[in-house]
Amino acid sequence: MEATIEDFGKLDIRIATIVAVEDHPNAEKLYILKLNVGSEERQVVAGMKGYYSKEEPVGKQIAFVYNLKPAVIRGAESQGMILAADDGKGKVVFLMPERKIENGSKVR
Repeated sequence: MEATIEDFGKLDIRIATIVAVEDHPNAEKLYILKLNVGSEERQVVAGMKGYYSKEEPVGKQIAFVYNLKPAVIRGAESQGMILAADDGKGKVVFLMPERKIENGSKVR
């Protein structure tokens, strides 16, 4: 399936800093992450438990989909989706800016 530039334009991708990571109480492979988006804090549920310790992502800036419709995942609300790359061989990493930028900055 091909996406048009208009399809891509519907996504609001922003930079946020991970300020806290907690185990999801109802899922073995999920974390609940608190993100500083600049003007607000967001909560995102992400399946990164097998790839990062709880302490490792704290303080890192990441890219995430800001305007994704909130969803309840195993009882916890997720207010966006963190972008990550998967090499298909067991390695998954967050997509991060190459240097520090203001939280809430839009990805273009």
